[in-house]
Amino acid sequence: MGIWRSMDIPRIYHDWIIWIGDGTGLPDSILHIHAGLTILLLVRLVSGRSLGTFIAFAVVVLAEFGNELLDYLNYGLRVEDTLSDIANTLFWPFVISLAVRLRPMARHDH
Repeated sequence: MGIWRSMDIPRIYHDWIIWIGDGTGLPDSILHIHAGLTILLLVRLVSGRSLGTFIAFAVVVLAEFGNELLDYLNYGLRVEDTLSDIANTLFWPFVISLAVRLRPMARHDH
């Protein structure tokens, strides 16, 4: 238990995110878009559930909430940055999930 008290999880997470940004050369906003889509598709592949069930989208929402919580613990409250991060992360996963929900793939009988 003592090791967990001495670890600064928000700082370690922040350093990891900076490393990813530096390594890719992509701005934070683009990284949020990629992260949201990557999580959406990974959950779809692992769960085997349709995107139309919104299960994968819910995991994206939870992951973004965790990201913003760690940002808050590391930086404090930054409303404009937080709202931008949320919008960038959730927009396309939501649109894709909604589109699948409203217009499911046609079934082909063989």
